[in-house]
Amino acid sequence: MFTSSLLKLKPVASLCLPLLLTPVLLSLGLTGCSTMDDPTVMDPQEQITNSIPRITIGDTVTITLSGIADNIAPYEKPITDDGTITMPDIGRFQAAGRTPGQLEDYIHDQYVPRFYTHLNVTVKTSNDNRVYFVRGEVKSPGRLVYVGPITVTKAITSAGDFTDFANHTKITLIRASGKRYHLNCNRILEGKDPDPPVYPGDQIEVKRRIL
Repeated sequence: MFTSSLLKLKPVASLCLPLLLTPVLLSLGLTGCSTMDDPTVMDPQEQITNSIPRITIGDTVTITLSGIADNIAPYEKPITDDGTITMPDIGRFQAAGRTPGQLEDYIHDQYVPRFYTHLNVTVKTSNDNRVYFVRGEVKSPGRLVYVGPITVTKAITSAGDFTDFANHTKITLIRASGKRYHLNCNRILEGKDPDPPVYPGDQIEVKRRIL
């Protein structure tokens, strides 16, 4: 009789279990879809990270090492065209793309405990370098504030766009390092050539067309 009573209860339990789990599964499904399945919805932690300005090519960073016996003067390092800087003992490493806090953590972990048992690292960026220049045949030439990733064609648009006398095929991009790149905006807009990024300290020169 004990066995038969269990058999009678089993179908009831199997029916109740899905009913009990349904609200839980629905809540998990709804919360999962709102943050993971929809690419237009950003995770809150990701929003916080993306809101912090990141170090870019053309920036200058000042790195201070403290909390050690040696009195070391701050290192002032411009970010090179490949996005790297070089520090004593630990060599060359990637700095562009990191936040100042992330760069502090990276440098700390390279020095401790290999070279020091205790170390404080502070990274500051120079806001003076976070500008770029557009000159020549644009409607509003001059210095523009670098507020985030931007390309050559968008930078020209930010400077008021081309004048009627602009030569769209002769654009010069001058990096902060002095390297020059000759661009054809017609080919860029047609999708035939890439639209290069503009970094702080860069200059864009739009030539005048010959009438």
